[in-house]
Amino acid sequence: MFTRASGEYMTLSIIIVHYKNLELLKLCLKSIRETLPLENLTYETLVIDSYAQPETGAVLFENFPETKYFPFKKNIGYAVGVNSGFKNSSGQYCLILNPDIVVTKGAISKMLEHLQNHPEVGLLGPRLLGFNGEIQNSRFRFYRPWTIACRRTFLGKNILGQKELSRFNLANLNPLDQIYPDWIMGSAILTRRETVEKVGPMDERFFLYFEDVDWARRFWENGFKVLYFPEAVMLHYHQRSSRAGFDFLDFFLRRETRWHIASGLKYFLKHGWRYRSGEELYHAK
Repeated sequence: MFTRASGEYMTLSIIIVHYKNLELLKLCLKSIRETLPLENLTYETLVIDSYAQPETGAVLFENFPETKYFPFKKNIGYAVGVNSGFKNSSGQYCLILNPDIVVTKGAISKMLEHLQNHPEVGLLGPRLLGFNGEIQNSRFRFYRPWTIACRRTFLGKNILGQKELSRFNLANLNPLDQIYPDWIMGSAILTRRETVEKVGPMDERFFLYFEDVDWARRFWENGFKVLYFPEAVMLHYHQRSSRAGFDFLDFFLRRETRWHIASGLKYFLKHGWRYRSGEELYHAK
């Protein structure tokens, strides 16, 4: 469980887990610096650098000296990185960002205000736009075992597979509408420190993929809702590391694809194979 880091009390801690993408990280930090001082709150920014490269620290110290930098020599995985950020931060609220996120004016203050006024909400995510202005889907139903097969093989191209992917992606709902999905993409999520104290940290057995799915499920199970909040907008440079439609050669050669499948199996072994919605878990508490 987390303990609050010593030092000045902060309203907000921004935790960025970085992995070998310095140019996008610089854009992310620049957007924070340009927008947050206008929003009248105290904040800190932490970069948790997985498999740190020497130039990253030098660039941050020179150009972003206000950033707290935590380098790791090896690839520690996303969940370990997020948990390390919590342990080394002091904010009442914590915003977890991928380094490929660009923060827009007013987005964080809108998210904070909503979370402050709605104690039933535990996790909140903004609407994500690509750099081309197109909406990226970032709210989903929970996986079924069948979902993984549809996303990763040719089975997703038949009628039944397309129907399952439509369910998973909430394709029948307007992305401009505020909803309570089962889970939201971990690229940009806001939560309260005291809520995480109740729910627990990210499960570090998920090295990469499904850690955000598992975490959202545990929020629901502990009586906190997950909210997609499209009024707040952020930009996201999204490159899929585990692409759809792999063949057998792809499975054996691509490390990221193997991680995705392995994490999916861990998720179902932990939570069972039957689908239960977030709302169902919430009301079953």
